[in-house]
Amino acid sequence: MKHTQPSTGSTGTVTEAVEPHDGFTAEERDAMKERAKELKAARRSPRGAKADTEAEVLAKIAEMPEADRVLAERVHALVKAVAPELTPKLWYGMPAYARNGKVVCHFQSAQKFKTRYATLGFSDQAALDDGTVWPVAYALKELTAADEERIGALVEKAVGRG
Repeated sequence: MKHTQPSTGSTGTVTEAVEPHDGFTAEERDAMKERAKELKAARRSPRGAKADTEAEVLAKIAEMPEADRVLAERVHALVKAVAPELTPKLWYGMPAYARNGKVVCHFQSAQKFKTRYATLGFSDQAALDDGTVWPVAYALKELTAADEERIGALVEKAVGRG
C-alpha cells in the first residue's frame, strides 16, 4: 500500500512515497536479481557455445555455509551419478539440473532464504506424477545412506527411469 506524505522540499506539495518493499523479502529480491544476471549471461553467450555451468554451480556450492554446502555437494554428486544427462546450472542463484534447458530439480540452501532446512525441489518437468497428488519438494537436514538412496530413486523417476 502506498502512502501520501508531505514533501520535505520547499514547494509544499504532496508526493507519493514508495513502499519499502513490493511484497518480496530481501532474499527473494536477491534471488530474482541473480536470475536476471543468469539470463543476461546466457543471452551474451554466442550461439552453440556452452558455458561451463557446472563450474558455476560448484563455485556457488563452495560459497555456502558448511551445513548447506555438505548437503548441496551430496545432492550434486547423486544427481550426476543417477542422471548424467541432466545439465547442472544456476537457477535463481541455486544449483539446478536441467534437461533441454528446462529445470527438472533444484537445491535450495537453508541459509539463502533463512529457513530451518534446505530443500530439494522438482519442477513440472519431473516425471514424479503419482495419482492426483504428489510431493515436489523435500526438506533436507542431513543425508543418511537411506536418504541418499531415496533421493537417487526420486531423481531416476524424475527423468523417466524409475
